[in-house]
Amino acid sequence: MENFFFGFYLGMSLILAIGPQNLFVIEQGLKRNHVFLVCFICSISDFIFITIGSAAFYYFSPSNPLVDLILNLLLLIFILNFIWNKLNYSSNLYSFNEAYREEYIGKVVLKTLAFTYLNPHVYSDTIFIIGGFSRELIFNEKIFFVIGASTASFIYFFSLGYASSYFANFINNQRGWRLINIIVISSMVFLSIFIAHEIFIIIIRSIL
Repeated sequence: MENFFFGFYLGMSLILAIGPQNLFVIEQGLKRNHVFLVCFICSISDFIFITIGSAAFYYFSPSNPLVDLILNLLLLIFILNFIWNKLNYSSNLYSFNEAYREEYIGKVVLKTLAFTYLNPHVYSDTIFIIGGFSRELIFNEKIFFVIGASTASFIYFFSLGYASSYFANFINNQRGWRLINIIVISSMVFLSIFIAHEIFIIIIRSIL
């Protein structure tokens, strides 16, 4: 069981960092917009990546600048488009009807997948870091390790999503949602600057 708790601790430690994916889960929770589906996609994706990393870590190169550059560029474009759409929503005076809250399920799935699979940190955290820590474990130990790390992901995302949904009861008004939107947009702008900086560093390192 010690490998289960080790995997759980490591998974929870890495996942606590706030990024685009976590902010998206929080927003969907506040909107009560397919919360279970969003949390499930994020969690099951982590399980897939953790399993891949633990099972075949030595087949992967821990650092591939070209892959990092492409993923960062795609993520930056996606986040900038997300910010643009959020700014356009701000002129909509935040209608709180069910049509606004219940966004088309296909669109929510695509957004969740984009925030998950276009984020290079998801791969570095789950495949390379968590996978790297498991490389010395034997098969049976790896199973408990993977279950522990994946359990941390499921607990975290579902807690984040449904806690946000609960707190939506206290901000279900235009002023509250306007504040949330400002916070989300500001956070995404900060993250886009950080990603642009990472892109710049990758390009500079490849030139030198």
